[in-house]
Amino acid sequence: MALNRKQQMTIFITVVLTVYILTNLWLWFKGRRALSGAGINTVWYNAIFIALASAFVIGKLLENSFTNVFIDIVNIIGGFWLAFMLYGFLAWLAADILMLLQKPFRLITPDLIPKLRLWLFAGISSATILLIIIGSVNAVSPVITRYTIEVSRKPDTLHEPMHIVAVSDIHLGSIIRKRSMRHLSEMITGEEPDLVLFLGDLLDGSIGPVLRGDLLSCLSIPAPRFGIFAITGNHEYIGDFAKSVSYIESKGIRVLKDEIVSLENGVSIIGRLDRTAMHSPGVGRKPLEQLLAESDTTAPLILLDHQPYELSALASTPVDMQLSGHTHNGQLWPLNLITDRLYELSYGYRMFGKTHVIVSSGFGLWGPRMRIGTRPEILSVTLTGKSE
Repeated sequence: MALNRKQQMTIFITVVLTVYILTNLWLWFKGRRALSGAGINTVWYNAIFIALASAFVIGKLLENSFTNVFIDIVNIIGGFWLAFMLYGFLAWLAADILMLLQKPFRLITPDLIPKLRLWLFAGISSATILLIIIGSVNAVSPVITRYTIEVSRKPDTLHEPMHIVAVSDIHLGSIIRKRSMRHLSEMITGEEPDLVLFLGDLLDGSIGPVLRGDLLSCLSIPAPRFGIFAITGNHEYIGDFAKSVSYIESKGIRVLKDEIVSLENGVSIIGRLDRTAMHSPGVGRKPLEQLLAESDTTAPLILLDHQPYELSALASTPVDMQLSGHTHNGQLWPLNLITDRLYELSYGYRMFGKTHVIVSSGFGLWGPRMRIGTRPEILSVTLTGKSE
């Protein structure tokens, strides 16, 4: 029997919390054994560990009901703790494997093990904190990734190149705030785009932190020739969907909800609702075939779809280019190795048949305010036409 959306979410949350709790218990045990084995009192360690390990869950729970600077700080600390968990777990796992491998050879005598554990605790903790600092700097240093895409055109369309700036996964909220939006505004303005597209997850979830600072008001760019459009991502469904969309559109950004727009130069844009809509009561999402049937498929056709699923199916469609995000390119190495397995294209550019597909790593982030092995970016796409 198929599970409904509520049952699926319950199972998902249960699994995530179980992994979260077990990982924290393991890390706590590693640290406590290292300290107590060296004769160090662990009362202070227990208190700090509990506070840090609780920050992420407390921050997310409170964010839905309250919004203030204190909760923002708790969310930031909680995000960093997620990264500490990831790299702390990997480092201790590697250390344990090495300890097991040396056992048959007795390279380390039993009397040295307590001292070694203490050095491992200090070394792993210090290295992880240094990695978090490096990742934090990387996270606020976005780049511009440029592509030139040539598509077929009718004689009366796309007479001159069209310059598009596309931005995915900003995740405005407790962590990504005004300074990031000002920086984004400068980057977009510097590109002098004809068209600006937001590829979903413009907001992080709860709209409270966004409204408190009116964060989208900090997006200040000259009006592009062909306008500013957005699509929804999965995070717009986490909070109040209707309120989130209404807020975005109040800033002059048209949100395409399974809609088609024909631009003055003959280019058509299809903006899809995120896949989450398929599991949302009373919302739904139109099949791509239906949207194509409603479009002028002889014109250059751009498809906006937040999550890059079913890309191979594009080969049998008249879509010229799809722009997506969602994956963050893993955000933290080695998670990009997982996203590479989950998606046909988790980052970058590839052609599927005659369809050009670009998946962005995103401008913002989720959870830890850091990136390791990936870069935040905006897309700068020059669309040119060739006569059929």
